[in-house]
Amino acid sequence: MKTISFILPCYNEEGNVGLMYEKLTEIMKIYEGKYDYEIIFRDNCSTDRTLDILREIAKNDSHLKVIVNARNYGRDVFKNSFKGRISGDIVISLPSDLQEPPELIPEFIKWYEKGYEVVLGQKIGSEEGKLKYGMRQIYYKIIDLFSDIPTYRNISGIILTSRRIRELSWNTDAYFDFRYFISDLGCEVKFIEYKQRKRHSGKSTYDLWNLLNFSINSLIASSYKPLRLATIFGSTCSVISFCIGLFYLIVKLVHWERFSMGMAPVLIGMFFLGSIQLFFIGILGEYIASMSKKIKQHEPPVIKELINFPKKLEEDLYFIKSPEIKL
Repeated sequence: MKTISFILPCYNEEGNVGLMYEKLTEIMKIYEGKYDYEIIFRDNCSTDRTLDILREIAKNDSHLKVIVNARNYGRDVFKNSFKGRISGDIVISLPSDLQEPPELIPEFIKWYEKGYEVVLGQKIGSEEGKLKYGMRQIYYKIIDLFSDIPTYRNISGIILTSRRIRELSWNTDAYFDFRYFISDLGCEVKFIEYKQRKRHSGKSTYDLWNLLNFSINSLIASSYKPLRLATIFGSTCSVISFCIGLFYLIVKLVHWERFSMGMAPVLIGMFFLGSIQLFFIGILGEYIASMSKKIKQHEPPVIKELINFPKKLEEDLYFIKSPEIKL
């Protein structure tokens, strides 16, 4: 019998994790005797009752498993939390906030059974804030313009893959977004369209700053064109500046008494070239930071606690136990 692994990152989702667990459990009753399953929540060091709720559910259902991070590592190291801890032949990842309808999961499984190793949920609309949704569309247009690999738009929700595909992704750069890995791989993909809902409960901690940070990281990971653009633009500006300087010099020599250069052209040119230099130094810095992460080979997150996992996983290199406090 094949096993389905549901993987769900969560941070301060006390109003959502219980309902999400119930919905997934109800869905899997349809496949009783056909598929076994596990529901794995990765708690990113929540500060509310999320972990307490998951502990209570896990006491009564061994299908529910919890990975507790030592601190909030953010989205970048999402896949490292689950590496080596998933037993499923089919892996379905989705957020814990119920914005992506879990009721679509049977449709995903149906297309997997037809032979697709990758099935992606694709948003065709959203009930989230117009500003955030608009920012996402601008982001996709920029990525489409610069990316060296094909890109899939509005893929941020439910993702189904075979275990083979997921294991291939674990061997890639930890900071390489899974969506770009899929498009770079070139395998056949089935898209399931849906409209994203509002959060069932709570407030998203993924603000505009985090979206901007994610956008820059995605651009750096998927393309070298910004560096090429910096080279071309810098060379062009240098030629233009040289021509303008030569023009001013010739005019000044010909009309020495009547032509006054003044400081305005010099200052404008300095500020223009200085701002261009700072902009492209920033781009260069982003690439250097990306390379630095790879060179360090730092593989967070550190796991503080594993709930309902085999005991042998507690000997994992990145696992630390909390000290027992005796009162």
